[in-house]
Amino acid sequence: MSLSERQSNAVLDAIHARRSVRHYQSQAVPSGLIEQALEAGTWAPSAHNRQPWRFAVITTDDQKQHLARAMGAQLRTDLEADHVPEAVIAADVQRSYERLTWAPVVIVMNLTMTDMDTYTDVVRNKNEYIMAAQSVAMCGQNILLAAHSLGLGACWMCAPLFCPDVVRNALDLPDDWQPQGIITMGYPDQSRERTREPLETRLLWR
Repeated sequence: MSLSERQSNAVLDAIHARRSVRHYQSQAVPSGLIEQALEAGTWAPSAHNRQPWRFAVITTDDQKQHLARAMGAQLRTDLEADHVPEAVIAADVQRSYERLTWAPVVIVMNLTMTDMDTYTDVVRNKNEYIMAAQSVAMCGQNILLAAHSLGLGACWMCAPLFCPDVVRNALDLPDDWQPQGIITMGYPDQSRERTREPLETRLLWR
């Protein structure tokens, strides 16, 4: 079904219009808008309705720079271990630093297993963890869509998965908070037009 053929409504329009925005205007985002986006996130479905998401919201320059430096140091260590050329390392570290420090709002998305079920075998415990991670991801999608509907731009970053302890220590997060991703947010300073592969190339009817 083409965009011209699908039925229009606010939800579908927002889904099709949202883009990952990485460049923002310098103006601050009112805390009320941030809270509206987060509250929308909490209405996502979650495993057992345990709502395992936890948010760390960063709006101060000092804290964003502190986090960016800590994550950048770990990124450098990892890339050096992979024998990546110095020029590439420097560019990657700088790009990561800028994405975090230039965003007016940085939201660290975490999961906690505190309220999730526990089992006597490894396989079910692993699946329970995946269920919690899926729940946080769905929460994140709600936040991205809510940000778009509020006139904001936002982007999901997976980087914390590669350095969860670094993120936790840099932000002094509770021990049970496990960083899963970062959402940067602000008033957009870019316009992006990206498309998707045709649905039929990703679909099987059975």
